Amino acid sequence: MPLFDMPIAQLRSYDPQNIAPDDFTSFWQTTLSEAGRIPIAAEFTPVDTGLQLIETFDVSYAGFGGDMIRGWLHLPVHRSGRLPVVVQYVGYGGGRGLPHENVLWAMAGYAHFVMDTRGQGSSWSVGATEDRSASGPAYPGYMTRGIANPADYYYRRLFTDAVRAVDAAHSHQDVDPSRTFVEGMSQGGGLALAVAGLRSDLAGVMADVPFLSDFPRAVEITDRDPYVEVAKYLKTHRDQLETVFHTLSYFDVSILVRTATAPALVSVAMMDETCPPSTVFAAYNAYPAEREMRIYHFNDHEGGGALHEQAKLAWLVERLK
Repeated sequence: MPLFDMPIAQLRSYDPQNIAPDDFTSFWQTTLSEAGRIPIAAEFTPVDTGLQLIETFDVSYAGFGGDMIRGWLHLPVHRSGRLPVVVQYVGYGGGRGLPHENVLWAMAGYAHFVMDTRGQGSSWSVGATEDRSASGPAYPGYMTRGIANPADYYYRRLFTDAVRAVDAAHSHQDVDPSRTFVEGMSQGGGLALAVAGLRSDLAGVMADVPFLSDFPRAVEITDRDPYVEVAKYLKTHRDQLETVFHTLSYFDVSILVRTATAPALVSVAMMDETCPPSTVFAAYNAYPAEREMRIYHFNDHEGGGALHEQAKLAWLVERLK
């Protein structure tokens, strides 16, 4: 696969100058304020996974609109005192998976909270959370659900769930809220960046080949899912171009990260046709706090794989020092 996007020198200065809507700040303040009036009501039910070194809880908490969101909380069995916590968000189409599948952060000695993704979890890993708020015509997938109105858009619900997942994790007595990290890959990376822009109490952010950034460019230069869902929707709804991109501007992480305060580790794959490099750099270049980029020159959307997991483990140790 050849390189198809900008050269690295151009990427490092790329600024699409995406414009936030006039009511962008009030939109998110109102959304999160309304959500905050609903008690988080996090419940932690022990689960027997057969893993001798990890203690796992089936989690439920109140997300957007009070909808019940599921998750896993993994804790190392041998622990003392409150632990730093890594809140992880899942890639597009996936769910929280089975309880034994994803325990790396707990094995490294941290509390590890895995948020389920409402309505997803049938493409490549199992999910357990419904999305009962979908409205209006949509192209198959999640990208265009409610896209005619920012208030109804699918990612308004999901971003709010992601912000609330941090509160749910903080509800457990063995979690140290002052040492909270968010992380994820692809859609999960986009959610991590969104949460970084919507919360000021994070200790760090790890976003791998993040999705949900620089929508105007992404929709034009890639024909891969999920961005292509927007293009195919507009191919039919020809009269909604301005409406669609107006809605997407509220959820573009290249805009949301402008208020982030936590240190960030971001990765990009130069041959990634799912989340093109320029869209990743759009968010990274707009990130105002301490940041670091890892570049994987000959990789597609798999990004840095196990090598980057190693990098994240080391980066987290450094942040905790």
